[in-house]
Amino acid sequence: MKDFKRTLITTALPYANGPVHIGHLAGVYVPADIYARYLRLRGEEVLLIGGSDEHGVPITIKARKEGVTPQDIVDRYHNIIKDSFKEFGISFDVYGRTTSETHRRTASDFFRRLYDKGEFVEKTSLQLYDEQAQQFLADRYVTGTCPHCGNPSAYGDQCEACGTSLNATDLIDPRSTITGSVPVLRETTHFYLPLDKWQKPLEKWILDDHQEWKTNVYGQCKSWLDMGLQPRAVSRDLDWGIPVPVDGNEGKVLYVWFDAPIGYISNTIDLVGDDYTKWWKDPETRMLHFIGKDNIVFHCIVFPAMLMADGSFNLPDNVPANEFLNLEDDKISTSRNWAVWLHEYLRDFPGKQDVLRYVLTANAPETKDNNFTWKDFQARNNSELVAILGNFVNRAIVLTHKYFDGIVPAAGELTEAETSLIEDVKKLKEELTEALDTFHFREALRLAMDMARAGNKYLQETEPWKVAKTDMARTATILNTAIQMCANLSIAFEPFLPFMSAKLVKMLGEDHITWDMLGCFDLVPAGAELGEPELLFEKIEDSTVEAQVQKLLDTKKANEEAAWKPAPVKEDCSFEDFEKLDIRVGKILECSKVKKSKKLLRFLIDDGMEKRTILSGIAQSYPDPEALVGKEVCFIANFPPRVMMGIESQGMIMSAVNPDGTLTLISPSAEVRPGAQVG
Repeated sequence: MKDFKRTLITTALPYANGPVHIGHLAGVYVPADIYARYLRLRGEEVLLIGGSDEHGVPITIKARKEGVTPQDIVDRYHNIIKDSFKEFGISFDVYGRTTSETHRRTASDFFRRLYDKGEFVEKTSLQLYDEQAQQFLADRYVTGTCPHCGNPSAYGDQCEACGTSLNATDLIDPRSTITGSVPVLRETTHFYLPLDKWQKPLEKWILDDHQEWKTNVYGQCKSWLDMGLQPRAVSRDLDWGIPVPVDGNEGKVLYVWFDAPIGYISNTIDLVGDDYTKWWKDPETRMLHFIGKDNIVFHCIVFPAMLMADGSFNLPDNVPANEFLNLEDDKISTSRNWAVWLHEYLRDFPGKQDVLRYVLTANAPETKDNNFTWKDFQARNNSELVAILGNFVNRAIVLTHKYFDGIVPAAGELTEAETSLIEDVKKLKEELTEALDTFHFREALRLAMDMARAGNKYLQETEPWKVAKTDMARTATILNTAIQMCANLSIAFEPFLPFMSAKLVKMLGEDHITWDMLGCFDLVPAGAELGEPELLFEKIEDSTVEAQVQKLLDTKKANEEAAWKPAPVKEDCSFEDFEKLDIRVGKILECSKVKKSKKLLRFLIDDGMEKRTILSGIAQSYPDPEALVGKEVCFIANFPPRVMMGIESQGMIMSAVNPDGTLTLISPSAEVRPGAQVG
């Protein structure tokens, strides 16, 4: 592997139409920050570049819904995102935005260079046009009936009912969401980047030269290349974005996918000015893109093709993309508000940035989708951060205060216990370094916690609280070793838990820490005065996580109620047909689950004349069937008997379907005699 003088790290630009959530953090920002902090500890020259993506259709849609300008939307969310990242400890060297003047100029110049070199082709196509609004419609501004499943509210880019990707022209009976009118097809001309021109160079660069990339990244790239690359539009008809810098193209802007990655360059320019060429064009600079799996194609194929077309920029050395993080076994969704939002977490859990950083790293979706649950969050905090890491550090410092008044004692002769611990730490450092170098952050975190486990084991086996009764010299050696171990932990955990590390460094009185110091056991000199012991972590109670779970359940219920629509009214039924139904009231005498069936309940009904058995598929809505005994229900008495699960059912009990899919029995509002007819 080539040695580089410096490393440029970019992170996917979060879309400024909402805050960031834990899925963004686990997939992109926490791993990027871990790696940047690690390189800084090694004394390497590194930049961590971030910023907000502020153009595109979703922002215009949100602005239209709220009755404000797109600039109002991006100003609001850019500040929320930027402030949240800062408070969470994501150590950006710059966090910029794509509405800045620097970015407008940089993106325009980039486009113009490619245009002047003849790197674009122009293509004319038919697109939907709203004659009332006098504008072409982006896919999200069109709704209609899905041709695959019949959903009448499908969007022009995707049907959310069946998940099928669509083109707006695929929709049946399309409508403009701007005016409600029926759009017409009209010709429009756009610039395209001919990705097919770069197929061979990309195949060599990725498939031959970068076989070390993560399997999920390499595999997705190979799949796209195997299908054959096609030209991709770099402009679109829209009034929000960077205008196409070519005369005669008024009303057209740069497509957001083309505009956004140039933000990495413009944000670097905002930070270092003309020195940006050292970071973007010097072959001694290594570039890394930290992204989620939905951005792999853009960062491994499309953006590199843009850079190849320009011809003066470095290509990324690696793109360590992650998969998706789910929340409580359900896909995170911003539109459904099914997320843990960073700014809300910081409000609800003040001072606990490192807890979330730890849990997200431990559950990182590095090669496949993973899951976040509040119970796991609580368990990892209580059983790992508190019981292992926090417990060891607290015992080491408290015991040093107790037996040596907080002054680090000098170590005497080391025994097998100390030499074994030191060897363990040195070995763990080698493994930890290897894991970080190869972007295996989940494994790296486990190895760091193994150091804390080794420290706990050392204290348990040496028992300085017992040794102090007879041998203070030996006690001094044990506690000196424990304090040196604490110093090692402050280094090992700094990339992962920077707030904890800073607090521990302060307690130990360390001047500075570097990665080279890890594995050394003379980091805190004898005679140094320790600060007062502070708990690094505190237990999280059941009530705290239960409140978070309830918040999600409330969100899910609200979504279900908002999305619920009554079923369409069935075809007309004659009064004579209705009169054929004999609907009556019955009293439930017995109710029990049917063996070997998850859905069926067995009712014994008093119908006013005799007792009858009726089976009903409502078991999942009534988990305690015995509680129904004594209630009155409506049932259809003249359905022909039907045998289910070997039991004859003599009628049908009536129930209503709730928005969440559960069923509720239909009962009279006041007590009536069994057998009373409903009409």
